Amino acid sequence: MLYGYAGWTLRIDLSRRQVEKEPLKPEWVDEFVGGRGFTSKILYDENPQGVEPFDPENRFVIAMGPLSGLFLPASGKTHFATKSPATGGYGDSNMGGHFGVNMKYAGYDIAILSGKAETPSYIFIDDDTVEIRPADQYWGKGSTEVEEALKKELGEDFQVLTIGPAGENRVNFACISHDFGRQAGRIGIGAVLGSKNIKAMAVRGTKSIPVFDPKGLLKKGKETYAACREKPGFEGWTPEGTAGITNWCNDVGALPTRNFQTSHCDYADQINGKAILKELKITDKGCFACPIPCGKYGRAKTKLGEVYVEGPEYETLSLIGSNCELSDVHAVAYANYICDELGLDTCSAGAVVAFALECCEKGLITTEDMGMDVKWGDLESVAHILKLISSRQGIGDILALGVKGAAEKIGGDSDKFAIHVKGLEWTGYESRNAPGMMLGYMTADVGAHHSRCWVLGSDVANAVGGNKDANVHDLISGGADFDRIPKADHRNVVPLVLKSQHLRPAFDILGTCRLQYMEIGLETEYYEELYYCATGKKLDFNTDLLTLSEKIWHLNRMYNKREIPDFGRKYDYPPPRFYEETIPNGPNKGHVMDFEVIEQMLDDYYAARGWDENGIPTRSTLEKHGLKL
Repeated sequence: MLYGYAGWTLRIDLSRRQVEKEPLKPEWVDEFVGGRGFTSKILYDENPQGVEPFDPENRFVIAMGPLSGLFLPASGKTHFATKSPATGGYGDSNMGGHFGVNMKYAGYDIAILSGKAETPSYIFIDDDTVEIRPADQYWGKGSTEVEEALKKELGEDFQVLTIGPAGENRVNFACISHDFGRQAGRIGIGAVLGSKNIKAMAVRGTKSIPVFDPKGLLKKGKETYAACREKPGFEGWTPEGTAGITNWCNDVGALPTRNFQTSHCDYADQINGKAILKELKITDKGCFACPIPCGKYGRAKTKLGEVYVEGPEYETLSLIGSNCELSDVHAVAYANYICDELGLDTCSAGAVVAFALECCEKGLITTEDMGMDVKWGDLESVAHILKLISSRQGIGDILALGVKGAAEKIGGDSDKFAIHVKGLEWTGYESRNAPGMMLGYMTADVGAHHSRCWVLGSDVANAVGGNKDANVHDLISGGADFDRIPKADHRNVVPLVLKSQHLRPAFDILGTCRLQYMEIGLETEYYEELYYCATGKKLDFNTDLLTLSEKIWHLNRMYNKREIPDFGRKYDYPPPRFYEETIPNGPNKGHVMDFEVIEQMLDDYYAARGWDENGIPTRSTLEKHGLKL
């Protein structure tokens, strides 16, 4: 028996309307453990080489980890993977909430979707009953509207994920929504589901998950919850969640502003965590079994209307807020709601809207193209552009490609301020004076995404404290003067980046949220003991799990090499703005990342990874990690 696992893989061929269930392969468990490990393995092995993202044969993989659903702190993560329409390479995204938990309770660790439904459909899963049902009545409707309707139709105990009109129209940064505010946002995951004519999935599970040591797991789980409550960061983190870092990012000159033209604004106090608590919040909202609920459910009132929404979280505050120069937290929350309902990733959506506004500013997109006179800091303009993108009307059809694809169509010098890596828009940390953070963005397997690496605190400590070992916690808590930050030293950032790149995604393998470790400091020993009680297997976090995370990193790099004809070093370069334009204001005024430094960091990174000078894993590196590709 595979303790800690539901034990089954669900295969759904949408074209043939066939459902098959097969036992979970023990070799997958032994070699890749779960979650992100499963998705990387399956996508490389089973996706046809050269398949296009919207081809019916592009696999859509859902996977849970061994700790998912076991009533352990934040054990509600679901991992999704497919070939990304944004990058053309490996793409994955994960989501909190309750969906994956119920997939395991229904009996499935993995679901693999292939083919395309003939007509708009949704997938219905009720334990052993799996059906492809018609969804014509839901097509064209908003994500939260459809989730509410399906819960009303099926029952509140069904957990539902949906796509919005953006996914139906194959917008390259369409997301999946669940639990009225949780998203699998990145890499265009919702667009691939839309290309398969799947509007939603609804699951109810009532089975149990076998565990190796039930009494030991209960005891250790209680100890883990108690440890979370006793951590110094527990009280400080929960009230504001991710939004609590907004002012610190602004103070250290890392808050994207006006399409990353600069890194500091003078209205951060109006769109930060405290503004959410004062102006919007109704209640906290957490995912399955979470002791530190970061979601804030609230009400926004604007000239365009009044809405209820979860958020905004930090990434939305930075990418839709300061990056589009929306200086009112109600306006940001309203734009957040529009993205949720249309099914747009708020990170990429904010980056694309800001890119469009700058194109208008520079005359590369006309008022006639846009259909109205749009301007920075105007909610009506932002809402208008988001709706054009979702419907792919007029200029929205081009912007729906993301900033990389749109710049290729628009031309001029727009590629210089299209802020992305590998086709995926940069998230909420401006990095012209943060070499480690920049390198993490540059080399992330899915494109520019902070979830793969976050070393900004170390970058700031390096610059302000003069060494990488300065007390990062004190810096974030305001223990330094950030009026003017010296130029950061790019040397010795590679080990920090590698550690973070192996550490942060490790939690995606287990099926838990990383925030308990990252934000409040829960020790990794808890995860080792919980894993043993659940599975009966020993797993050293700092050797076994991080080595597996490294192996997956090489595997995903090879997937990109296989699928993108000229993939290599040039795909790791940051946008030209970051090495051609100095920051005009704030504590990092005058800083720019020298291109020679970028090249040197890549050389050092590739050497440390065991990749060649073009960024491709060598044969010996692959063999060292047991990858016979």
